[in-house]
Amino acid sequence: MSTPSQKNRFRYFITLILLLWPLIAQAKINVVATLPDFGSLAREIGKDKVEIVVLGKPNDDPHFVQPHPDFVGSLHNADVLIDGGAGLELEWLPPLLQKARNPKLDTGKPGRVQASQGIRLMNIPTGVTRGSGEAHPNGNPHFTVDPLVAKAVAQRIAKAFMAVDPPNAAFYDANYKKFETAINTKLQWWRGALQLFQDQHVVAYHDSWPYFAHRFGLKIDIFLEPSPGTPPSASHLTEVIQKMKKNRIKLILVEPYQDRRIAEKVARAADASVIDFSQFPGGIPGTDNYVSLINQLVKLLADAMK
Repeated sequence: MSTPSQKNRFRYFITLILLLWPLIAQAKINVVATLPDFGSLAREIGKDKVEIVVLGKPNDDPHFVQPHPDFVGSLHNADVLIDGGAGLELEWLPPLLQKARNPKLDTGKPGRVQASQGIRLMNIPTGVTRGSGEAHPNGNPHFTVDPLVAKAVAQRIAKAFMAVDPPNAAFYDANYKKFETAINTKLQWWRGALQLFQDQHVVAYHDSWPYFAHRFGLKIDIFLEPSPGTPPSASHLTEVIQKMKKNRIKLILVEPYQDRRIAEKVARAADASVIDFSQFPGGIPGTDNYVSLINQLVKLLADAMK
């Protein structure tokens, strides 16, 4: 037979549970994305069920994001980490993970999403290492600008959220399907907008665009950098100018973290134009999410090529 004291404790416990239940039920999973493209895809899938911290900014060089003291705390408290897994963050992410000491983010755990898993990387060099100065020793890691690849990455993110937060699995799955539908719907328009410019050459500062070029039938295969991560030399830029004149190439793509002055100098010499481009949502105006980013990139190119 329970005593009055026991009954009071039981009532207090029940009252406490009822008061705290809304907070428990609404608890969000903590997500860290290394870069804005992964963060944008995570928001599409998680919406109000997740708290997302993105380490790199849209105007950062993704190969060399400057670590901030808050990064370690965010990683320590994270339930899910989304990174490229293809060497893009190799210079700065591993030391942060070592300090964060969060086993939930270890490779192979449900909370670790390495976006390149299952993706066939392009432009894998032979006999090249990171130490040799090549920024893409494992293959080109700038794959999310292909909308079909982005769908695959979004699906991996959805599966990770479902594994970490099973009660909301149907929510994450439904959001992935909405994103998939949005991409499928837009893809026909994107292809159509660039259909007239198939096989046309475009110059880029850095080799960020092979997946985009492959998807939309362009040739973005001449670069202001002699090799990924190598600063432009005067002799190399002279060669680029000669190629542009010979092939009548009129566009140079420049991302926010790259030296626009160099691109403008080359453009003047080759009678070409410089276009501000970005692989990340938020990197150029009118690109607050993934679909709007691809929309704007396609529109910029289509308008400039007319």
